[in-house]
Amino acid sequence: MTSIDEITQHTSRRKLLKLAGTAGIMGLAGCAGDGDGEETPTEEPEEGTTQEEQETIKAAFIYVSETGDRGWSWALNEGRDAVDEKYDWLETSSSEAVFPADVGSVTEEYTNEGFDIIFGTSFGYMDPMYEVAEENPDTIYEHATGYRQRENMGRFMGRIYQARYLAGVAAGMMTEENMLGYVAAFPIAEVIRGLNAFALGAQSVNEDVEMQVRWINAWHDATKNKQAAQALVDEGADVLGQHMDSPAAVEVANENDVWSTGYNSPMGEFGGEKYITSPIWNWEAFYAPTLEDVKNGEWESDFFWEGIGYDFEGTPLFELDDWGPNIPDNVKDEVASQREALASGEMTVWDGSQFEGESDTFLFEELSSFADPVQGEVPE
Repeated sequence: MTSIDEITQHTSRRKLLKLAGTAGIMGLAGCAGDGDGEETPTEEPEEGTTQEEQETIKAAFIYVSETGDRGWSWALNEGRDAVDEKYDWLETSSSEAVFPADVGSVTEEYTNEGFDIIFGTSFGYMDPMYEVAEENPDTIYEHATGYRQRENMGRFMGRIYQARYLAGVAAGMMTEENMLGYVAAFPIAEVIRGLNAFALGAQSVNEDVEMQVRWINAWHDATKNKQAAQALVDEGADVLGQHMDSPAAVEVANENDVWSTGYNSPMGEFGGEKYITSPIWNWEAFYAPTLEDVKNGEWESDFFWEGIGYDFEGTPLFELDDWGPNIPDNVKDEVASQREALASGEMTVWDGSQFEGESDTFLFEELSSFADPVQGEVPE
């Protein structure tokens, strides 16, 4: 077993904050701890080189879609805006709608322009950034959602599946037909992990619930999103969930008078009277300590995968949006109760499922099958 002393020899300031107990209340997803008690998966990088404190830091952010999408890129860019305003020593730049095939050249351009740190924020960016990082050891890179790491390339994500589970609890209590629908992007571990958590949350309060999934093989395609959402409603789903960079599924639910949960950003304005809530990100909680580490010469390559209760100076990494206008108190109370149990470690999202006891490495990289409430099979 690794000791705290061994951990602190190879950890960054953001992890020391967590170990020191700086986690605070997180709205519906508050309290310290991620609730899973698993060992964090990581490729061990080599020992880093000594860095010096800098007066100015230049940070670049590369997004896979336009930041006005009200989805993943929107949330990431909200975090960039927050730290840009927070620190007078920080200069930021960003590029939107960068295809994975183009991210290598965009990353090289930022590197050649002297940016100190470059954030690549899509799974498809992993391999190109990994190659650029090898050729530019004096530049720092951070990659979201992937599993490759170098001495100068860290990786980051959050256990948002915990908030999805809580949204699923509410969905399981609100459904009358015991049929949920879920619009999903790509059949990768990140997406499968989230939809399984949503379904298991619903099952925890409704043993009869089932869930159908429609894949569109895109992160941001409003037309396909709407088509998939409508198909799920036509098949009998009376609650819709989603893993998309768009509120389109929430809009379709509103048009069909069924319940909905969003993702990434507050989506109540699109969901009308039957909006439930949305798991939402606050990326400032990751960016801020990371950028402070860079400025202070303390940055080290690591894998950031924090969960319920992690915050930075009062800003939680993720939370649930405000409740919709017609959510009963008993639903809110049940979600609050299960949130407390998750945060305290009394339970995990995966208890009682075929994934109970699986390692973080499995959950993050290898999970490729559905939980029992989800109908069908994951496509090859």
